[in-house]
Amino acid sequence: MLKVYTDAATNTQKSGGGILIISEKQEQLAISLPETNNHQAELAVILHALTYLIDQKLNDQTILLYSDSKTAIKILDQGQTKNKLFQPYLSEFNELAPQFPLLVLQWIPEAKNKGADNLARQGLRK
Repeated sequence: MLKVYTDAATNTQKSGGGILIISEKQEQLAISLPETNNHQAELAVILHALTYLIDQKLNDQTILLYSDSKTAIKILDQGQTKNKLFQPYLSEFNELAPQFPLLVLQWIPEAKNKGADNLARQGLRK
């Protein structure tokens, strides 16, 4: 089982993402994202995390994915959105999710997501 914490940070010019993966060891990723709104950035970071896990061949186990974005978790959990900006993210998620035996999405408060938040701020500076 892997625990994956994700977060995004945005400013007026670009966005950054943070991914913290905890298993026997800990991996930290700080990524730069193009300019998007905060919700798009949160969704993009989740997708980046899932893609990374697949690329690293870590998708053969249960994934507990935590985000402090209620909007992102709700969209992906419910599998629907009326917002056209979010639909491409949902489509990509629907392609990635079946590649995991069990993928659990969970909202957590910002205070419990500080590791991913710090990485997202680093990604913003890239």
